[in-house]
Amino acid sequence: MALPIEDYALIGDRRTAALVGKDGSIDWLCLPRFDSPACLAALLGTPDHGHWQLVPDGHYSTERRYVDGSTVLETTFTTATGEVRLVDLMPHSNGRADVVRRLVGVRGTVTMHHEWRVRLDYGAVRPWVRREEVAGEEVIMAVGGPDKLVLRGPRLPRGSGHSHNDTFELAEGDEMTFQLTWVPSHVDLCDLDDLDPHIDGSLRGEREWADRCREDLPHQDVVQRSLLTLRLMTHEHTGGIVAAPTTSLPEEFGGERNWDYRFCWLRDAALTITALLDAGYTEEAMLWRDWLLRSVAGDPEDLQIMYAVDGARRLTEVELPHLPGYADSLPVRIGNGAAVQQQHDVLGEVMDALERVRRAGEGADRNAWALQRALVENLAEHWHEPDHGIWEIRGEPRHFTHSRVMVWVAFDRAVRAVEEHGLDGPVEKWRVIRDEVRAEVLDRGFDEAKGTFTQHYDTDEVDASLLMLPLVGFLPGDDPRMLGTIAAIERELVRHRLVLRYRTESGVDGIAGHEHPFLACSFWLVSAYALAGRLAEAHDLFDHLVGLVNDVGLLAEEYDPVAGRMAGNFPQAFSHLTLVQAAIVLADAGPVDR
Repeated sequence: MALPIEDYALIGDRRTAALVGKDGSIDWLCLPRFDSPACLAALLGTPDHGHWQLVPDGHYSTERRYVDGSTVLETTFTTATGEVRLVDLMPHSNGRADVVRRLVGVRGTVTMHHEWRVRLDYGAVRPWVRREEVAGEEVIMAVGGPDKLVLRGPRLPRGSGHSHNDTFELAEGDEMTFQLTWVPSHVDLCDLDDLDPHIDGSLRGEREWADRCREDLPHQDVVQRSLLTLRLMTHEHTGGIVAAPTTSLPEEFGGERNWDYRFCWLRDAALTITALLDAGYTEEAMLWRDWLLRSVAGDPEDLQIMYAVDGARRLTEVELPHLPGYADSLPVRIGNGAAVQQQHDVLGEVMDALERVRRAGEGADRNAWALQRALVENLAEHWHEPDHGIWEIRGEPRHFTHSRVMVWVAFDRAVRAVEEHGLDGPVEKWRVIRDEVRAEVLDRGFDEAKGTFTQHYDTDEVDASLLMLPLVGFLPGDDPRMLGTIAAIERELVRHRLVLRYRTESGVDGIAGHEHPFLACSFWLVSAYALAGRLAEAHDLFDHLVGLVNDVGLLAEEYDPVAGRMAGNFPQAFSHLTLVQAAIVLADAGPVDR
């Protein structure tokens, strides 16, 4: 079985990413892109579904860190006979993908074990593996279908039983570097150039990028790690931002709430851009805006709520029965059927993000505005319809209060674009719709008897997404209706100081089973406390949540407070972007006497 989710760390080249365990095993790697089929898939099965491990023989302890504000992972193994350092990274290189693993003997002598077991197509295909000579160097080459994987190093493992293994000693001062390279199978790999310049360039670029973050944020180091993680999940060429680099890590261990998050949700991406802008970054916003224009181009009726990293639309959801799933959680899914859902909130997040881009001084791109105007006009025809909401329920569509509020945001930002930026559009029509939506939400989305906003118009249940109302400017944070909503969420959704999305017992989502508290919702509560004037409580909760990050500063989608472990896909952009958002809200709220 794979390690606990929190025992993994992330490395990547901003085109794809890998999960590296505390045991020195890479258990998840998709090449050459985030949503490519995995060639190392032990995370969702067994080592026979593909992994690459460098680890001491026998008992050892582990310490990990990222090197100097970068995404280069350093794992230190300590044994009874010595100490070894393992450095893992994916340097930027053109036309191929590389994983570099460097062992350094630090003290004494340590016996190391090396296992390299490649399986293509999510562990389903054993490649043709052979030894060859490339540029005068012996390498191991694995080929299958469209993929070619090449392993090079000073001491290559030997093949036995569909795996390659080796055991060797590493003494103080010894250094061994292994490199896994992917190229298309039809390409002859004839160049094994020195990767050190790429490594040095990657380190330098990441340090410079991290140093641009505003410096007045609480838990600055954790915020910077979250920003670097979000950057690592942004495709450097297309600008698409994946929700997570993994699929089917369960929300409930042993349950069926397992989804593929290796795609670009408009909502998550827009919120990520907002967090990056507020933290002082603008280049990423422009890259994402260009991705958006390409991805949603065409008839507004065809707008999807998510796309592939290159803007592709067909994300057909299928199950992989050959994989037993993480912690026996089935089914394992690739693709995502929610791509075709109706989610009216999405355009609100997109319009808000593009409004923030303009306010950041990046100008009002006419092509972007033409797209926005077409989408808003289409929303004007459909906003009355029920939808599947922010949580992508697979039950009956509803008139979700959060969705309606984000419809208000869409029209409000459209009105601002005309009034504040001089863009053209039917502003009077948009004002009328904006006011109509607001009145409807205050009338049908608020339960006077309970003194709280509700999840949708036909229930008295609450939903954590209601905490976003003051964040988007629908109401002041200290409005009595918001204070009542916060109180209701505290009563009904808070477990062990963490916040559930909603009560699954209500049956609203049409899925069996339950889930753990959702970390993004918990960070929303931090922001809601701060905007309600409850600053001391906001800081206390933020401190508690920051204490849940793993040893290298990463968060999954959910957290099991009873077992003290993470759940859901990992690392999760939504968790990290709301962490950044909460830190900014706290900093902007000013000091608090605690």
